[in-house]
Amino acid sequence: MTDGSIDIKQLSSADADFDTRLEQLLAWENVSDDDVAQVVRDVLADIRCRGDQALVDYTNRFDRRQITVAADFVVTQQELQDALESIGDSERQALMLAAERIHNYHQHQKQESWNYREADGTLLGQQITALDRVGIYVPGGKASYPSSVLMNALPAKVAGVGEIIMVVPAPEGNLSPLVLAAAAIAGVDQVFTLGGAQAIGALAYGTETVPRVDKVVGPGNIYVATAKRAVFGSVGLDMVAGPSEILVVCDGKTDPDWIAMDLFSQAEHDEDAQSLLVSHDVDFLAKVKASMEKLLPTMERADIIRSALENRSALILVENLDEAIALSNRIAPEHLELSIADPEAFLPKVRHAGAIFMGRYTAEALGDYCAGPNHVLPTSSTARFSSPLGVYDFQKRSSIIMFTAEGASRLGKTASILARGESLTAHARSAEYRIKSI
Repeated sequence: MTDGSIDIKQLSSADADFDTRLEQLLAWENVSDDDVAQVVRDVLADIRCRGDQALVDYTNRFDRRQITVAADFVVTQQELQDALESIGDSERQALMLAAERIHNYHQHQKQESWNYREADGTLLGQQITALDRVGIYVPGGKASYPSSVLMNALPAKVAGVGEIIMVVPAPEGNLSPLVLAAAAIAGVDQVFTLGGAQAIGALAYGTETVPRVDKVVGPGNIYVATAKRAVFGSVGLDMVAGPSEILVVCDGKTDPDWIAMDLFSQAEHDEDAQSLLVSHDVDFLAKVKASMEKLLPTMERADIIRSALENRSALILVENLDEAIALSNRIAPEHLELSIADPEAFLPKVRHAGAIFMGRYTAEALGDYCAGPNHVLPTSSTARFSSPLGVYDFQKRSSIIMFTAEGASRLGKTASILARGESLTAHARSAEYRIKSI
């Protein structure tokens, strides 16, 4: 039995050093390590140069495997179906229900082409098209994530992506049947047992076996995050994700055991995860700390949870709920729980959050698996300018412009004036050729 004591930071917005302590707590740069960056650069360069053979070498080295040819990375469609049939009925039904809800939710995000005509017949609009081929990275190190397969692949399916390529590491050859079953349910086209920077390089540049994709999505460790940033431009990206985060705003009326477990739910991901509880009730903060210390010994990943809680987490005392929401907007968390009496009243005040979980009964864990909205969310305060993964990430927009003779003549004069103002004579004359003579 693990000792339940937790040395979690306790902050108060009334303290003179609050801003400094908060900034220190939030500070995170997930691709700043020079040693990691150099390893990634070397791996990516080698993938571009040696292709499949480099993949074989790095996979054997980092994932402790004994692959001899790149064909050994391939998971066949038959193997995916076999995995789906091999899992228990309850697991299969859970995956299928989650997939149905995720698919239905993302159907609402699908964008359609549009256009309109002006009085002179000019046609303007936007054409929406799906990406041809995308790569989804599914983590497979400290845990297996069949939910990540569904969350990454299903929006791409709804968008109409032509081909979905999935990579997932298989350390020492171990691969979760649930992950493969999820790939079968989601309709993934090709699966390769690859991980780390080498998998990102293979998707970005292509090898003899792994096809080059147009966009790479999905979270990973620091090597994956660093590699994603390095290949941006060769491929599109969803985001460069950092560690998991949760911020719970509570009015002190929710069962403290519930809140403690909500904080654990993100802390158990890894030692760098962040769990924050914000409340104006000092006694409630103490009750939640007591609940955490009581419940920690019951957790399978107790050591990871304790490390995350002691290193990057905090209990934060504020003056009132308005200040709590303002603080949340400042932090811009990946997951925000409004565990309060009337969350809908406060919703308009929330400006920055990856996902908002409203009410005492809405555990963040429901969003991770089966609520419907995507669980691939902006981290490290990037919710200030980023959004959850969605169908829109797998669609692109092309502007549509078609002028009639009348419209080209009318606007050609405007274009000519502006082009000559920029000293771009060819632009001006190109427009002027189409101006009707009086």
